[in-house]
Amino acid sequence: MEQLKTIAIAQQKPLLQTSGLSIGYKLGRNNVKEIARELHLEMFAGEVICLLGPNGCGKSTLLRTVAGLQETVIGTVEIEGVDLGRLKPAQLAKKISMVLTDSVRSGDLDVYSLIALGRYPHSGWLGRLTAEDKSVIDQAILSTETGAFADRKLATLSDGECQKVMLARAIAQDTPIIILDEPTAHLDLPSRIQLMRLLHRLANDTKKAILISTHELDLALQVADQIWLMQPDGHMATGLPEELVMNGSFAKAFNKDGIIFDPATGSFTMHVSGLKSIAVNGEGTAAFWTRKALLRKGFTISAAQIAPLTVTVLENAGQPTWTLEREREITVCTSLRDLLITVNLIKPV
Repeated sequence: MEQLKTIAIAQQKPLLQTSGLSIGYKLGRNNVKEIARELHLEMFAGEVICLLGPNGCGKSTLLRTVAGLQETVIGTVEIEGVDLGRLKPAQLAKKISMVLTDSVRSGDLDVYSLIALGRYPHSGWLGRLTAEDKSVIDQAILSTETGAFADRKLATLSDGECQKVMLARAIAQDTPIIILDEPTAHLDLPSRIQLMRLLHRLANDTKKAILISTHELDLALQVADQIWLMQPDGHMATGLPEELVMNGSFAKAFNKDGIIFDPATGSFTMHVSGLKSIAVNGEGTAAFWTRKALLRKGFTISAAQIAPLTVTVLENAGQPTWTLEREREITVCTSLRDLLITVNLIKPV
């Protein structure tokens, strides 16, 4: 019998760790509203962690708590083995840098000057930059690709450029942990993808731990090494993105009002009562988007054995055709628009 081999994996020490953490906010002198409890979280060097959850579940409160901007209700937060409460502000500024949702658009301040402000915890109140400080700033500009507009005023930047500058400032601060609150909130799709890809590369290259609060579920599934998924009931599921999809945590957190998370595609579907059922045969791009179009038009994609309608998608030299079958009646469509018009004219069985 072949002997099983046991692989010993060296335990990496977390940069940030919480134990029995409960978070919340004060409603009065002696009244605290607890919004999440018993949180046992870890952040490791070189990882991108995406913090996800429905609106109002406490994501921003958690970020403020682990960043030392808000007191814990119960439990502890440790950074590199030291209790957060024992760190003075100047010490904490060398451990965590934070990028908030609102961008800084101060009048005459230029890009380079703002990025240089990241060196404040190291340069002191005089703000004199050493050769080492300038080298760190130059590296931050290089890694975020902000050199092309380093001389421009902040007021002239686009939202995407401004987010890159704020990230460069955080990198210049040279902390092992970077926390970003909704960094893609005001960006268009290409800029969101570009920024998330940049964050993933930075974590890998610099071995910093980067925590991102975001609503970008699809992007988080692609770039996150770990996901913290806050549930509406105050609990949290943590793990690999793929683990949380497979164990149903995403469905539990987001399914409501007929909006269903589909673990097979990693996306959401909207279901309406009284749908017509259809089967779709075929592989490739045209078949994939045919299913998407039919779902959008209010159809349920079913197995061929039970569906009264069947569409077969065939591609020949990149040109698809759609063959629709119903009770031995066959209709051939040469465009997806024609298919949708045809199936919508058929009354439900």
